[in-house]
Amino acid sequence: MSGSVRGRFATAVLTVLLAGAITVGGLALDGAGGRAPALVPVPPAADVPVGRGAAAGLAGTVAALQSRLREQPGDWAGWAQLGAAYVEQARTTGDPTRYPQAERALARSLALRPHGNDAGLAGRAALAAARHDFRAALRDADAALAVNPYGERALAVRVDALVELGRYDAAAAAARHADTVRPGIPSFTRLAYVRELRGDTEGARRVLGQALRSAARPDDLAYVATALGHLARGQGHYTAALRHYATALRAVPGHLPALEGQARTYAARGELGTAARKLREVVRRYPLPGPLAALGEVYEARGERAAAARQYALAATWVTLARANGVAVDLDTALVAADHGDRLAALRAARAEWARRHTVHTADALAWALHRTGRDREALPYALRAASPGYRDAAFRYHRGMIERALGRDADARRSLSAALRLDPGFSPTGAAAARSALAALEAGR
Repeated sequence: MSGSVRGRFATAVLTVLLAGAITVGGLALDGAGGRAPALVPVPPAADVPVGRGAAAGLAGTVAALQSRLREQPGDWAGWAQLGAAYVEQARTTGDPTRYPQAERALARSLALRPHGNDAGLAGRAALAAARHDFRAALRDADAALAVNPYGERALAVRVDALVELGRYDAAAAAARHADTVRPGIPSFTRLAYVRELRGDTEGARRVLGQALRSAARPDDLAYVATALGHLARGQGHYTAALRHYATALRAVPGHLPALEGQARTYAARGELGTAARKLREVVRRYPLPGPLAALGEVYEARGERAAAARQYALAATWVTLARANGVAVDLDTALVAADHGDRLAALRAARAEWARRHTVHTADALAWALHRTGRDREALPYALRAASPGYRDAAFRYHRGMIERALGRDADARRSLSAALRLDPGFSPTGAAAARSALAALEAGR
């Protein structure tokens, strides 16, 4: 799988699947619509902030809520808690079949208390974001905040929805507002991501450093350290990235996003055996497209094409399952199919996603799908659009360079491909190799 998919699953797809994610300890909602549950901040990369025991603890929480609601079926706050817990289970297990259960529980809560139910509205906003319906997520988050302006979940989901709709100025304002009314880990990390999207990686690092210093709980410490690791890795600072991931794993042994980050960093350094071993552990516990695609790339770089094909097929299977459970998966489809499936289907999906939202990630996906179907003149404006906020991503630069090369814009292509490899020389085991090969051919005048 090329670098077009490796990073894009991480940021564009899984980030939004995690929108509104909560900690197990934060499930106890204030039934009066007051303090919202504590949030595990939504990351700017493929993160699942959960250690080995968290999923089991969440299952116990769900069982307790189910038992209580059998005895007290009119407990509207309990139904909101259960809906939020189902969304969290989908996040921590990678199982989208939990989304219909969450939808039913939240609908029950809102039917029992249709007015003043900020918990139900915020839960429904998180569910909509997890299903990639960001307009609905924004609408419900705004409705929840109209009831409780200090609701941490709604404040967080509102930022996430604006980001995923490509409304970056509004997202920055929303993140600053959230930091003003509910300062803490969720607002810090969202501020950092908005800064990263605008190309201010040093500002993002400073904000995450502040978040790390304020983290008191092991889960928060692990999450923020992992986010710092992702930021460092994306800038090619692999030693620093591994140091941050080690911090996360000391805080929460078995922390999956840190394990995945470690694996990707080893892959970037060319240590493919170590990368494959760590990614196999991740996908065994969390078989989502991001780590599956990353493992496929490692296998492909090692020449194990059959093993790589199995990982890509599993990623495509997850897309089908997610679609069946109400998740909008056009972006996922475009990313998988552009390199490993029906390219025309990839283009149709990318166009459909672009019609819904204009983000840097949808622009890049559409540019790449157009390139893969030979429409390079149409592709280039989207590749340029992907860089317009200032976002610095090596895979984006690689895609742009390959499009420019196809158009005969050799000088531009050399600049773009060189920039990709300077920024993150191991951004993808296969994509980086293709970038080096293309750059060598350009330098040789071929």
